[in-house]
Amino acid sequence: MKTQGYLNRITPASLDDVLEKTRNQLVEQNVLQRLWEHDYTLWEDSPEEISNRLGWLDLPETMEAEITEIESLVQDVRKDGITSVLLLGMGGSSLAPDVFSKMFGNSPGYPDLHILDSTDPGAVQHFQDTLKLESTLFIVATKSGGTEETLSFFKYYYNLLVKSSGRENAASHFVAITDPGSKLEKLAQDLNFRKTFLNNPNIGGRYSALSHFGLVPAALIGVDLQEFLQVGRQAMAENSAETSVQDSFAATLGGLIGTAAVHGRDKLTFISDDRAAPFSDWVEQLIAESTGKSGKGILPVIGEQLAADLGTYPDDRIFVIQTAQESGKMAPTAEALSALGHAVIQYHIDSPYKLSHWMLVWEIATAIAGHILQIHPFDQPNVESAKVAARGSVKTYRETGKLPERISAPLTYEAVTGFLQKSKPGDYIAIQAYVNPTPENEKAFRALQTALRDKYSLAVTFGFGPRFLHSTGQLHKGDGGNGIFLQFTSVPTEDLPIPENPGSDHSFIDFGVLKQAQALGDAQALEDANRRMLTFTLMEPAAGTIQAITEKVAG
Repeated sequence: MKTQGYLNRITPASLDDVLEKTRNQLVEQNVLQRLWEHDYTLWEDSPEEISNRLGWLDLPETMEAEITEIESLVQDVRKDGITSVLLLGMGGSSLAPDVFSKMFGNSPGYPDLHILDSTDPGAVQHFQDTLKLESTLFIVATKSGGTEETLSFFKYYYNLLVKSSGRENAASHFVAITDPGSKLEKLAQDLNFRKTFLNNPNIGGRYSALSHFGLVPAALIGVDLQEFLQVGRQAMAENSAETSVQDSFAATLGGLIGTAAVHGRDKLTFISDDRAAPFSDWVEQLIAESTGKSGKGILPVIGEQLAADLGTYPDDRIFVIQTAQESGKMAPTAEALSALGHAVIQYHIDSPYKLSHWMLVWEIATAIAGHILQIHPFDQPNVESAKVAARGSVKTYRETGKLPERISAPLTYEAVTGFLQKSKPGDYIAIQAYVNPTPENEKAFRALQTALRDKYSLAVTFGFGPRFLHSTGQLHKGDGGNGIFLQFTSVPTEDLPIPENPGSDHSFIDFGVLKQAQALGDAQALEDANRRMLTFTLMEPAAGTIQAITEKVAG
């Protein structure tokens, strides 16, 4: 089936009848019309965290009025000789800018864009060492205005600039993006930030890609916002209240992934070429945090290498093949997977400007999948549990000078495989790496991801902590409990102090301690949710140790 020339889908005969039933239900229930009318009863009887979370639907239109103000900042920054932008943020505040940085790059004469979303001291130190801070603009991005990681990053870099340039000059290097009335808005005003953008508060973080949170960083690297939003408006028109369900690729996509999950195909596996792959990181958070709750969930699986033997994939998978151009290269793979009984979705992102189109498509599809799953796609009830436990660990450290102790298993092949013997069909393995997110470490963990998939024929995910806490962390604790968790923490070779207040040298906690407290909090929240997990502690650099285990697993 082709929808609007963008989307191909191949579904096994076993799903034909239920997909037809879903389509009829979506038509009978006027789902598209009710979505655009902001009808909260699509998901819940109460409007709480729904009626004030649907502002994302109109962003390609409403954000056009903000372009002049955004571009004024861009012109001033370029005039002042800014060569780099470092975005300080987590989850929905950082993932879209990360995609834009990787898929657009920076236009000639515009700054390059970097993302800091790790509390590992090595990651914080990396940008201190590689960027010329005096010609760097820092974007402090947090919807709530109180995200601990983001404010810790800010205080650290602000203090560095105060020491090198003075308070007045330091403030000119910072831009805030937040909701009206937040702690960050007041902080930015008190410290005289260069600029503060107040976002529409009726937008959840993971649905904010086409708001200030995504567009300000995009404009700074030279993205033409007029063209970008125009493409998004085309997606609005193609999936409007007047569009039939059959002709809406967003409704088709949402109906397929939601129905497949209801019938046990809940491992949504992305196969991407190199140019399109960065988009998967953004989709991962959108789907996982939106659908992983109330004992249900759709698990996005990204970064897995395609299995050499496609027959090893069990029938809990559904595949998304995304490429940077319309090409028949992936067609044999799609046909082979379909012949084995898997559902396959295939589309192409032939220009980075099409990102606004596909972001809106996936947002609508995820909202519709939530309706099918009968869950609330705009809240994140289990995210707070890990934060509460982490704050408890920090409180203990403040009072005693030590974090709570946690038993760490010795990292051996026997320990890993013995633990994973508890797995059963339908499970997934989650690798959680609270380590320095270097390319070497990522390569090592990705290889382990593939080796475990091949050995156990289970879906395997991988994420750096604490980044994934703002993404897949909700699903880990809110789904049906079929995850098996391997938590890796590392001991940094050197640590960095987090200032208690901006401009003050006083500190009671280091970044490494904060990262460890977050790992402890996540472990506690998982165990409180009766999840199966095992913790290992590594020394940095971690890549060599992981490679040795991977060789044995793959052996």
